[in-house]
Amino acid sequence: MRQILIGGMIAMSSFAARAEEAVTLKDGPGRDVVEGYCAACHSLDYPRTNAGFLNRKGWESEVDKMIKSYGAPISAGDAKTIVDYLTANYGSGE
Repeated sequence: MRQILIGGMIAMSSFAARAEEAVTLKDGPGRDVVEGYCAACHSLDYPRTNAGFLNRKGWESEVDKMIKSYGAPISAGDAKTIVDYLTANYGSGE
């Protein structure tokens, strides 16, 4: 019972932290798709943190990892939209 209670408290603190998060991604086509899928599992700071070194191939690899390794329910079309948005707005330019 104690483990369930502790687990619940950790989960609730995680939700509270996310509710306070005010990360705004750059405006552009596909931003809503990125916000909808990506924010469901992690902070939207991730694109800004990785903007300096991920090019299109890197973003494709990251999105593919989220789908195959973590089970993100992202369709092929939405995956392309996400990669296009991240490359255009947070790509390293390589």
